[in-house]
Amino acid sequence: MNGEPTTDTFTIEPPGERLLDGRKALVTGADSGIGQGIAYRLAAHGAAVAINHLDDSTTADAMAEEIRDAGGRAVSVRMDVTREDQVQRAFARAAEEFDGLDLLVNNAGIERPFRLVDMELEWWRKVIDVNLTGTFLCSREAARTMLDRGSRGAIINISSVHEEIPWKEFSHYCASKGGQRMFTRSIARELAPHGIRVLAVAPGAIATSINEDVLADPRRREAVEEEIPLGRWGAVSDVAGVVAFLASDRAEYIVGSTVFVDGGMMLYPKFV
Repeated sequence: MNGEPTTDTFTIEPPGERLLDGRKALVTGADSGIGQGIAYRLAAHGAAVAINHLDDSTTADAMAEEIRDAGGRAVSVRMDVTREDQVQRAFARAAEEFDGLDLLVNNAGIERPFRLVDMELEWWRKVIDVNLTGTFLCSREAARTMLDRGSRGAIINISSVHEEIPWKEFSHYCASKGGQRMFTRSIARELAPHGIRVLAVAPGAIATSINEDVLADPRRREAVEEEIPLGRWGAVSDVAGVVAFLASDRAEYIVGSTVFVDGGMMLYPKFV
């Protein structure tokens, strides 16, 4: 299940193929796009999943019900990741529901183009607040929960190729992702001795609704594809599969790294 609208029935992987049996996860921004695909993939691999939404709970509630109907564990949790009080309540609820928490995926993020000279302070602050401050608040609460319970676990931050690649008219977004990169590495050093791994996944061009205007324009779509050595846009499932692997014990020696899921975009000559 790739997280895009589908008529397929959600199923949980057979016992021998599950990577995350017994894990207890919270995914921010989990009711659409990449976050939705990640939530479904974690649940398919046996994790209990708290599905974060902002205001309208319709999609998150339906996702949780679908996962429960298939034999999994899931709950929807309302949370604005920029609000400390809401973050604390949401994590407390998830930990109470699942009797702990040992996996956080910081996926919530926003973007909107502005030339530097036209950028409003409100939008600079909004992007930094959601993408960077939200990552801080949720990571702090996840770490507190894991440390209090003596849980080994993982925090996975969904970054972007733009933690490395400059992007004109998105300086606020690039600043947030560059900051997220150093935040990831710094807290990874701090938490690894406690058995909590922190790392990042950086998608490239992924076919989601946020890119629908580009995808609908053959010329613009092809221009992006020319920057991808693999020659295609990524799917949500490409990212979700990597997150599930990195969250599992199979990746237990990966700490503080950013894994790029970009079809080779970072290798494109103008980016290196």
